[in-house]
Amino acid sequence: MCSLLRPPVLSRLISVRLKSVAAPQSLRTKHDLDLCNPSSPGFLTFEDPQAFKVKSFWELIRALGVFRLCSFPVLVNNCGKLMTFTRTVLGTRGFSMVVRPSVYAQFVAGETEGEIADSMQKMSSLGLHPMLAVPIEEDLGESTGEQRYEDNLAAMLDCVLMSHVNGWSKNPMMQLKITALVSPELCVKLTSLLKTEQYDLNLLVRAMEGEEVVFPGLTESENTHLLFSLQRLNKIGEASVDKVRVLVDAEYTYMNHALSLITMAMMKKFNQQSAWIWNTYQCYLKESKNLLLDAVQTSIDQSFCIGVKLVRGAYMDKERKLAQKEGRTDPIHESWEHTNDSYNGCLEIMLNLISEKPERYMIIVATHNEESVRRAVTRMEELGLHRDGNSVCFGQLLGMCDHVSLTLAQHGFSVYKSVPYGSVDDTLPYLVRRAQENRTVLQGIRKERDLLRQELRRRLKEKITGAR
Repeated sequence: MCSLLRPPVLSRLISVRLKSVAAPQSLRTKHDLDLCNPSSPGFLTFEDPQAFKVKSFWELIRALGVFRLCSFPVLVNNCGKLMTFTRTVLGTRGFSMVVRPSVYAQFVAGETEGEIADSMQKMSSLGLHPMLAVPIEEDLGESTGEQRYEDNLAAMLDCVLMSHVNGWSKNPMMQLKITALVSPELCVKLTSLLKTEQYDLNLLVRAMEGEEVVFPGLTESENTHLLFSLQRLNKIGEASVDKVRVLVDAEYTYMNHALSLITMAMMKKFNQQSAWIWNTYQCYLKESKNLLLDAVQTSIDQSFCIGVKLVRGAYMDKERKLAQKEGRTDPIHESWEHTNDSYNGCLEIMLNLISEKPERYMIIVATHNEESVRRAVTRMEELGLHRDGNSVCFGQLLGMCDHVSLTLAQHGFSVYKSVPYGSVDDTLPYLVRRAQENRTVLQGIRKERDLLRQELRRRLKEKITGAR
């Protein structure tokens, strides 16, 4: 069990809680400046088109075509409307015939169990690990009742089973959006209540186990729904513990504190010996470092392990517009540089904790940013962390950033790809949201396109001249 005393590294790091994440350059220490430009292993330039040698000719063509379309902001910003229009013109069958071999095949593993298995086996042969994601989520105004949440629960349990039994990874992971099982409206209300109310994690754990708990501030119907929701999440935890690591996604700030509360309660119950339930920290938020330090301290105080999915964040435009509309302070960092500093600071906290207690702390460095990957790899080498250990791994989206994913995998690092699956109708709304949330990434993948072109030219030259 974890000691109730703070680890030495946390005691040192906790002192930076109230400091600016991005101090002016003139105030940075030499150590800070050294961390900004760490020396990196040579392969981390990610400039070798040979990373794509494992892809088929058609896969190269498809990726280039899809990425070219994604480079036009007007297409990405209006992709939902364009797909609706195309479906209307072509009909459901014609629309599927166009989308399935292109956008769908680039970003989705498949629909049937056989299609998914084929995709996962190919991924495994490349040294990559799948992290299955059921494309189910809700936002405000989209709730459809308890039966819908029960159906979603069945889909999530199927995902746990599929992740575990097929042997695609020695350390299986899957993603979970809590709003697939809990009403977004209730999450918003809980987030508001948490500003004045204290919810004990033990209370939520008792509710997960079926006790008729009455939560302060909720109506009878809200309380009933929360009890049902916590019991659904308990079933996910019971099915996954000792089998599959469940990474809970962060969403919008107006509901995130409720999502974190529920996730921490799941950690309290299921993470006694290892981190089976993980939480996500969005480093574009000004509060991200404090939230991470609070979570680490809670895990120490209440003796459970913690897993962290570290991301920059994907809801920036909506968060800023909502803050402006409501007259609130913008929760997002003022600049890309501040966000980078936040990400790097949180990464440093977790890697140092892992270097001292790798059995208690785990992280997935979930980023398409090459500099962050270089920093993580360099710090792992400096701290003596194993490349293929369970405590540190890397993550990118299926169909994107393969030049980073494949290069890392080829050098022995543990790399996961976030893998949605399901029918065209089920996955397209999910893909539209992901495209719009990640449009700056999609529009900035020029390097990956260039590497794909180089590999394509090499193949064509080889075919024409017979040279290798």
